Amino acid sequence: MNKLKVFLDKEGNTLDVWFEEPREVICEETGDEVILKKDPRTNRVIGFEKLNFTVDKASDIRGLPVEVVIS
Repeated sequence: MNKLKVFLDKEGNTLDVWFEEPREVICEETGDEVILKKDPRTNRVIGFEKLNFTVDKASDIRGLPVEVVIS
């Protein structure tokens, strides 16, 4: 499995999460200010972008609720 890549754009107020290497994708809006990023060949979700994601200070990002499950 590839490493999860997370990019926070404080100026653009977006959080970008990639499950694979960032690359050209097909985007699909969910209606909840989330954009799914899909592989154009397989239509599989390889990432997502959360719009209007704001943090007040750097320490806020360390407290993101992230659950990691290893099976």
